[in-house]
Amino acid sequence: MAEQATKTTSGYPARLYRRRDTRRSKRHTTNVNTAAGHAGPHTPSEAVKALKQYKAAKFDESVECCVHLGIDPRQADQQLRGALAMPKGIGKTARVICFCGQDKVDDMKAAGAIEAGGEELAKKITDGWFDFDVAIASPDMMKVVGGLGRVLGPKGLMPSPKAGTVTPNAASAVKEFAAGKTEYRNDDGGNIHCVIGKMNFEEADLLANLNFFLETIEKIRPASVKGIYMKRCVISGTMTPSVEIVTS
Repeated sequence: MAEQATKTTSGYPARLYRRRDTRRSKRHTTNVNTAAGHAGPHTPSEAVKALKQYKAAKFDESVECCVHLGIDPRQADQQLRGALAMPKGIGKTARVICFCGQDKVDDMKAAGAIEAGGEELAKKITDGWFDFDVAIASPDMMKVVGGLGRVLGPKGLMPSPKAGTVTPNAASAVKEFAAGKTEYRNDDGGNIHCVIGKMNFEEADLLANLNFFLETIEKIRPASVKGIYMKRCVISGTMTPSVEIVTS
């Protein structure tokens, strides 16, 4: 009886009978066909124009740039990490908290922090509160923040001087990150991903952000890197094919 209950009307076990629906949407098919005409590397301006030609999804997609670099991530001096504020913004804000002295709590909240404080904020996080995107800390508060490494580190939320999230000018950092300043860092494959805007941005605004990002990546080239530094670069929307950009 139990065995029969697992059978479907076709006689196959239910777990084998269920199949994934692999049909593609008309939007996907249209974009794949459009991508065929965008093969090969383009100048940044041409790439942005090509990206804007894809059929949009029902939501405002983010636009991301991915750069494959000729770095060795195993070498400490070739690990790239930082933060940058796009000249035209990225179309979204972030929930920011700040570790600071009690005398600066009001200033940090006025700058855009959703929470600010010292040991009481650290305890709140230790108890399981993680409803924020970025954590900022002034250098004198690292004695408090240091104990949160085990909980913030795995989530990528630990304040760091390299990322600009540990700074004496915490109020300015809070304001910048709340307005959309983003962090970047290379992965184990030597790639750096960064959101450069939204699909509803004007072409000129996306191009300004793209050029700013590429210029930043070029400026932080490690001195020990030999040969080709920027090997490949593409931009894409959340649900669009990518468009390759000339790197040399």
